[in-house]
Amino acid sequence: MNKKIVFMGTPDFAVESLKTILESGTEVAAVITAPDRPAGRGQQLRQSAVKEFALTKGIKVLQPEKLKDLDFIGKLRNIDAELFVVVAFRMLPEIVWDMPRKGTINLHGSLLPNYRGAAPINWAVMNGEKKTGATTFFIEKEIDTGKIIDKVIIPIAENETAGEVHDRLMVAGAKLLSNTVEQILEGTVEATPQSDLIKGELKEAPKIFKADCKIDWTDTTQNIHNKIRGLSPYPAAWTQIQKDDKVKSIKLFECLKEVTGKNESGKIQIEEGIKFGCSDGWLIINTLQLEGKKRMKAKDFLQGNSNSLIDAVLV
Repeated sequence: MNKKIVFMGTPDFAVESLKTILESGTEVAAVITAPDRPAGRGQQLRQSAVKEFALTKGIKVLQPEKLKDLDFIGKLRNIDAELFVVVAFRMLPEIVWDMPRKGTINLHGSLLPNYRGAAPINWAVMNGEKKTGATTFFIEKEIDTGKIIDKVIIPIAENETAGEVHDRLMVAGAKLLSNTVEQILEGTVEATPQSDLIKGELKEAPKIFKADCKIDWTDTTQNIHNKIRGLSPYPAAWTQIQKDDKVKSIKLFECLKEVTGKNESGKIQIEEGIKFGCSDGWLIINTLQLEGKKRMKAKDFLQGNSNSLIDAVLV
């Protein structure tokens, strides 16, 4: 029986899934990933994380610029895979996802149908969720709306960043996906329409832009705390500090809450570490990056940059 699959993915998050699928004994006939792109100061061509891993395993790699390219479509058909598996890749045209006999499945970093979109982990943390997870589902025309196959749930700790959740979900999601692939190839899978699971208004996870990352210090400590950890380490929450007539940007990555019930919005305190004021207390800043400087712990920052915060305000 033909049990070949084609795997599609690009970043590190997808590598863990590919690795786990291979370890299960499933034959990966080819990997589809992004073309090599110039990167770094020297603008040298850089391979995707998935390509680098696939080459170490001797797997055939295809890197189409356009997914509707006829030459690429022909090569994909010739592979004659039973199933396509997608993790953190581009949106597929129907001519691709409708090709394999057993369909095309995707691993999404949320508990669908909630948090459909490009940044599910970030938005779950920013919204203060206590849990999140990963979902396997069949790809259909509308993005992230296909029939759900299986889920895994993980808790989100009070001070956990999106980066930390990403790393745990990467491992849990890989195991989930590998099990789903086995079930589909064995013909034992069952799927549930997402419409059967919708209760109330859905939470979305759209792409995040720089403007979305700016902090409003008139908000509560809880909301700002969630925003900072939900955008850490990337794309990173940011604010501006003003001293005299000079304004500089500063990124924030890790912090703790200190709710006092008093309005300290926009204030900066550096007597005991670094504290930024919110509408009902303070955020104790643990990791930050001033414009033109390296990312560093607050203790190290104060050793050489404390003058930049004295008599400054948040704007």
